[in-house]
Amino acid sequence: MSLGLKRGMVKLEPHDNNWELEAEKIIAVLKSILGKAVVDIQHVGSTAISAISAKPIIDIAVGLKDIMQIHTYNDRLEKQGIYCRGSYFDGQILYVCGDLANDIRTHHIHIVKWNGTEWNNYLNFRDYLNANADIALQYQHLKEELEGKYMNDRSAYTQGKHALINEILENAGMWRAIYNGKSV
Repeated sequence: MSLGLKRGMVKLEPHDNNWELEAEKIIAVLKSILGKAVVDIQHVGSTAISAISAKPIIDIAVGLKDIMQIHTYNDRLEKQGIYCRGSYFDGQILYVCGDLANDIRTHHIHIVKWNGTEWNNYLNFRDYLNANADIALQYQHLKEELEGKYMNDRSAYTQGKHALINEILENAGMWRAIYNGKSV
C-alpha cells in the first residue's frame, strides 16, 4: 500500500482497502488523546469512497463542540506526530501527519464543529458517493482529467473540482434529508 504524497503533488491511486485500516489507527490515536472533548471522528474524503481512485492521503474529520478547544491538545498531538497547520478553510482547523521533514503528508485531519456545515458536508459527500457509484465515477473521471493537467499544482487541481463538488454536496444534502426520513 502506498500512503502519502509530497505537499502540492497530485497522484491518484486505485482504492486500497488498507486505507480504512490506516484511518482506524489514527482515529484510535485521536480518541485516546482527545477523550471526552471529541463527539465523533470519521474517515472521509476520497480514500473513504470505495468505488474511486484517490490521492493516498487519509482524510479524517474530527467533530468537536468547540473547535478552538483542539489547541489545548497540541503538545500531546505533536508527540504522536500530528501537527497543526492552521485554519485554511472557514470553520475548520487542519492538522497533518507524515514525513514532514521531507514535506510528505499521509493524513489530513480536519477539526470541525460537530454537526456543523463542514462536518455534515464531509459525511454527506462520502456517503452519497458510496451509495451512488455512477456519480462517484463521474467525480473520479474529473479527478483523473485534472491530475493529467495539474500533477504538480494541487491548488489548481482542487479548484478544478470545485464546481462538481458543490453540485454533489447540494445533491448529497437533499439525499441525506430523504435518507433520514426528513422532507426536502
